[in-house]
Amino acid sequence: MADEVYMDIPQVQEMVKSFKTFGDVLDGVAKAVEALALVMHAAAWISLGCTEAIARYLDSIKPNITKAAAKMRELSGDIAGAIKAYQEGDRTGSTRFA
Repeated sequence: MADEVYMDIPQVQEMVKSFKTFGDVLDGVAKAVEALALVMHAAAWISLGCTEAIARYLDSIKPNITKAAAKMRELSGDIAGAIKAYQEGDRTGSTRFA
């Protein structure tokens, strides 16, 4: 078997952009969830506490969205690093995806 590895660099660079964009979108979603939770907390006294449960749920999912956004940006950076290593012929970073 051949030990030759080929990377379609333009296609992989598109993956980098996609992951970065997805991370940015998730950041926007996290901010929207936070704003919505604040509105729900503020409206809880009007609704006799009914919206408080929704606000607490939104508060509980926001950290997960923030973590997912950070992972998308991390993956984007890792793939960009893999492209650079491939172009330079450096194989030391190949274990990141193994």
